[in-house]
Amino acid sequence: MDDREQQRKVRHRLAVLRHCEEVTGNVAATCRYFGISRPTFYKWLHRYEELGEPGLRDGSSRPLHCPNETNTEVVGKIIYLRQHYHFGPLKISMYLKRYHDVEIGHSGVYRVLKRLDLNRLPASQRYKRHTDRWKRYEKPLPGHRVRVDVKFIEPLPGTRKKHYQYTAIDDCTRIRVLRIYPRNDQKTAIQFLDYVLEKLPFRVEVVQTDIHSEFWLDRAGVVQLTA
Repeated sequence: MDDREQQRKVRHRLAVLRHCEEVTGNVAATCRYFGISRPTFYKWLHRYEELGEPGLRDGSSRPLHCPNETNTEVVGKIIYLRQHYHFGPLKISMYLKRYHDVEIGHSGVYRVLKRLDLNRLPASQRYKRHTDRWKRYEKPLPGHRVRVDVKFIEPLPGTRKKHYQYTAIDDCTRIRVLRIYPRNDQKTAIQFLDYVLEKLPFRVEVVQTDIHSEFWLDRAGVVQLTA
């Protein structure tokens, strides 16, 4: 509302108060004459007595407290999850309920994001189909390169016996061969490689692994196999 409209309302309300005081001397008669309620009349009167003419201006219509307004702390969590993890409204709503015990619907989250101009992510952060996110490295022919890894397995509760898992994966077919051994040494590594060559249904040309002392490797961690 502009200042001109405010001044018009102030003059009208001041005229109502003066009509009661100078003409009728009766609140009910004045209210009937101007078509207003008695509570409205007394509200104007009290504001005029307390603040003078400025008290007859319209104040802000915004409530002092909005029960549906999102808590500032919750808004901060929504912003953090959006900017750092790029979550959408539904995922943010689920995350807040599960990990912070905060009840807010995904539509409420969206309104917060829209108000803060965060409802659309930059193109680099938007969802991409699984097939477009990354392209798996793979060799064109089976057996062209087989990757081998060794993993220590924690002992079962109450036991002290150690175990090691040897795993081999072909880069083309993704066929996997694995075995469990009680030791991790060169003898075990040789046994596992013999087992891999026996189980894979194609000829293996190269075996690659991290640089483990149990394998005889070059500096790139590659074992070249010849026919």
